[in-house]
Amino acid sequence: MATYVILSSFTDQGIRNVKDSPDRLIAFKAAAEKLGVAIKHAYYTVGAHDIVVVAEGADEGITAALLKLGTLGNIRTTSMRAYSPDEMKGILKKLA
Repeated sequence: MATYVILSSFTDQGIRNVKDSPDRLIAFKAAAEKLGVAIKHAYYTVGAHDIVVVAEGADEGITAALLKLGTLGNIRTTSMRAYSPDEMKGILKKLA
């Protein structure tokens, strides 16, 4: 399973309805789960991004979940594939 760090920012629509955000997060978790994606952590943040999520799942499942989320119009995302130290060791061994 792949791990992703997802940086999210409210759209104009999303911030207008910010009081609904916790319920939208619950709905996103349920929708992601149906696609085989586990939301491991979710944090509301202050600064350049409004929510940071750590998710695990197949690349295709995470991509589908984020595309579905984007179609709702409340949030924009930037996703980053994350590697554990052990995963990175395995990758680096392939450099030889």
